Amino acid sequence: MRDGFLRVSAVTPHMAVAYVPANGEEIRARMLEAVQDGAKVVVFPELCLTGYTCHDLFFQQTLLSAAEEELKKCAHLTEELDGIFFLGLPYRYKGKLYNVAAAINRGRILGLVPKTNLPNYHEFYERRQFTPGFRTPVEVEIAGQKTKMGTDLIFKCDCVKELRIGVEICEDLWVPDPPSVRHAMAGANVIVNLSASNEITGKADYRRSLVTGQSARLYCAYIYASAGIGESTQDLVFSGHDLIAEAGRLRVENPRYREGIISSEIDLAALTAYRSQMSTFDIEEEEEEILFTLSEEETRLTSPVDPAPFVPHDEKKLSQRCSEILDIQAYGLRKRLQHTYSKKAVIGISGGLDSTLALLVTARAFDLLNLDRSGIIAVTMPGFGTTDRTYQNALSMIRSLKATLKEVSIVPAVNQHFSDIGQDPEKHDVTYENSQARERTQILMDIANKEGGMVIGTGDLSELALGWATYNGDHMSMYAVNASVPKTLVRFLVRHVAEEADADLKKVLLDVLDTPVSPELLPPKDGVISQITEDLVGPYELHDFFLYYVMRFGFRPRKIYRLAQNAFEGAYDRETILKWMKIFYRRFFSQQFKRSCLPDGPKVGSVALSPRGDWRMPSDAVSSIWQREVEELS
Repeated sequence: MRDGFLRVSAVTPHMAVAYVPANGEEIRARMLEAVQDGAKVVVFPELCLTGYTCHDLFFQQTLLSAAEEELKKCAHLTEELDGIFFLGLPYRYKGKLYNVAAAINRGRILGLVPKTNLPNYHEFYERRQFTPGFRTPVEVEIAGQKTKMGTDLIFKCDCVKELRIGVEICEDLWVPDPPSVRHAMAGANVIVNLSASNEITGKADYRRSLVTGQSARLYCAYIYASAGIGESTQDLVFSGHDLIAEAGRLRVENPRYREGIISSEIDLAALTAYRSQMSTFDIEEEEEEILFTLSEEETRLTSPVDPAPFVPHDEKKLSQRCSEILDIQAYGLRKRLQHTYSKKAVIGISGGLDSTLALLVTARAFDLLNLDRSGIIAVTMPGFGTTDRTYQNALSMIRSLKATLKEVSIVPAVNQHFSDIGQDPEKHDVTYENSQARERTQILMDIANKEGGMVIGTGDLSELALGWATYNGDHMSMYAVNASVPKTLVRFLVRHVAEEADADLKKVLLDVLDTPVSPELLPPKDGVISQITEDLVGPYELHDFFLYYVMRFGFRPRKIYRLAQNAFEGAYDRETILKWMKIFYRRFFSQQFKRSCLPDGPKVGSVALSPRGDWRMPSDAVSSIWQREVEELS
């Protein structure tokens, strides 16, 4: 549970209708199995001790007494188990029957949560036997223990402050206003659902959408355990469709018609981050809290961590994502060109990835406006570090897109500038590099003034995070179309366009993709790029990984490091990850002043660094406590 991770399980046990002792024995075996696998929250189906399909047998005292006895045995077993367990059974209170979920932990029956919504339509007849649950908890006695019964109960862990569990039962999820909404508004961030949902054509898809959708709306984890094939098939068939979802993502589900256990880790810290960032998610309900105990220990991560959180791995989803992002970028630029009455755009083309993407987006925007692409003034500005490969790629791309080519060498102007300021042209320091970047920006700005056009920015999100841009050089533009696109995604956007392009454009785009990332500000060696960005600043796949978890969830360095070890196992050793993590935090803090005055640009995803929107940070914030934690990991 350290770092906010918690392993949870949903269980469909093998059961027999009304054979309560056998069901209790099976449930206890599954409890042990789940705990041995590391689960701390274990959820069983609705009425699992008796079977959901007992119908009028629920009125039999023999059945009710047997269920209570088996619950007592299950509670006794938990004295030696580290977990909280939710079991379903019928319970009689003041002469009425209730369909309840019992929460048990460390030998205690913590509470009984009755089902609120009882279906009495189509194949369901629950109102024949059961009474709808009530909200305000009352004290009851069951299995020799006094406990609380009511729907408004939250089970709160005494040692993991982020863990607060709310309970609903089957139909409660399917109604317009599920109890889980109220539980979440009272602070619950894990919802467990004990269910007995029968199977009919198409129902599994709807069930899955309900569970994932509710976890998304409530920024919670949702654990759904359903009755299986041991239920009566007199009129219905039950498939045991178990699901675990977290904040809209399906973590795991079992194949239907199979009994057993599904488990997953959920991230309580991530759920807390989601809610804390949402100003429209208010805690406004009050429910009674019942404490339970777990041992605090490190949760073993069994699910792989995605090394590229910005990039979908499913090819179809990736293609859809790329199309969507390109549309956002192009329509954003389209609006800006319309608003400023600009029929020309000026863009510096280096033959590298970022300027290539910006040119492709600009061409797309011009097409949306029915403007002739000759209005795109693509400027190539060879300098001291320009290689023939990138130069030729730039020319080929501009011609293929039918933009207007303009070539301006920056060498004479920069040499004059060096002479003016007393810079030794053989001294390849930061002045040598930044003078070239600022000269290029000046050329673009002045051409835009001369032509009545707009300078299109090319810098991407990853460069902004690291401050890998020359202040008032490539840092500046009139509209920055790549401003919220991470470097790991830029490559896929260019590839997406290449796959749909004609042969000539495709050829040059593929070579651009194959070219090392470089600002080309230092002279080449034997005609080959000598300045490789990732050799200097670090692998962008690592920096994008760090950025995602810093920005999206506010995770501390220790947790991000742990996730990175999992994600990049076999690719980077721990020393390499730590080396670049130190660089990330140092640059992320020290370079905020560049982000504080960014030009406008469209937000395309969940992480962005605009000072007017997603990221407002003082430029003189001190990174010491973050850096200290990274150092302690060494």
